[in-house]
Amino acid sequence: MTDLPDDPEEFVTVREFLEPGEAMLARGALESAGVECLLINENASRIYSGALATQLQVHRQDLADALAILDSPEADERVDVDE
Repeated sequence: MTDLPDDPEEFVTVREFLEPGEAMLARGALESAGVECLLINENASRIYSGALATQLQVHRQDLADALAILDSPEADERVDVDE
């Protein structure tokens, strides 16, 4: 079988968070920078606090930008990021 090239529009997980609030802050940082993102397991994580991580996902093509934003000193002041 031939390997298909990665789809740049495919969503990939950039970070996982045990605290839903941290996930929402990180999503806000990305959205304010114009990076489209979504949270997976957001509601389940609230119900099963600490047992299920919330995944922050971005388009594959935005992964490097998202990592740069989340790893920036400004993001560290607002978000305690779990890797």
